Amino acid sequence: MDKNIETFIGCDAEYEDSKIVIFGAPFDSTTSFRPGARFGSSAIRHESFGLEVYSPYQDKELTDYKIFDSGDIELCFGSAESALKDIEDRASEILNDGKLPLMLGGEHLVTLGTVRAAFKEHPDMHLIQFDAHCDLRDDYLGAKLSHAAVVRRCHDFMGDGKIHQFCIRSGEKSEFEFAAKHTDMHKFNFDGIKEVVSELASKKIPVYLTIDLDCLDSGIFPGTGTPEAGGVSFTDLLSAIIEVSKCNIIGADVNELAPMLDTSGMSTATACKVVRELLIAIASK
Repeated sequence: MDKNIETFIGCDAEYEDSKIVIFGAPFDSTTSFRPGARFGSSAIRHESFGLEVYSPYQDKELTDYKIFDSGDIELCFGSAESALKDIEDRASEILNDGKLPLMLGGEHLVTLGTVRAAFKEHPDMHLIQFDAHCDLRDDYLGAKLSHAAVVRRCHDFMGDGKIHQFCIRSGEKSEFEFAAKHTDMHKFNFDGIKEVVSELASKKIPVYLTIDLDCLDSGIFPGTGTPEAGGVSFTDLLSAIIEVSKCNIIGADVNELAPMLDTSGMSTATACKVVRELLIAIASK
């Protein structure tokens, strides 16, 4: 892979030396409300230079770890399946080289590509989802491939008992009914996360973590396509990330920042900090 010209701050190691590989998936063609998430990955990368590499929360520096940023994939906006195939191919390349893919979205549908790749390598894997929305619709206006259906598409091949959902506070009644039978849903906050992590970590089960940034309270994170009142604080999210990092993490993503929807820039700044803390939490384990 060629090195990206503009990297996330501190993530300019050589590919061969790196444990974690960042890539961007600038796609938002199935966004159901306000578009703009396709600009999220580049905004996170650019605005990351407003941060320090040091995390006072974890007392560690990002530059202590070898992380490679491969830049954004050029995706076909007219075909969700084509875009997902390109994402899957990039994630598969990273996984086959014994490295951990960390994807920056993009809308939440992009997660399906990396989860497909991870599942091929780790068919016993579990998925942990931080999100305001269930994402369990069987389709959205007839489309099976939609950010509103991404976790349902993951369930299609992962099956029951392997998807753990936190912070959920929005969805159709049918989605909550589906979750009651098929997923492990924790509404509104991170209650129960320590128990889930303890179970998964003790068995060394491979875990993929997907973070939809709209899990955050819309008062502090308005720059997203489908904001929902309520949600968790940044420190709540940080604590949950550090908790989940105790698991055998084999892949992760951060998605649904639409930077132009928050002209203050605070949503982008928050997304940057989430990515920094996630990288440090995973790399330090």
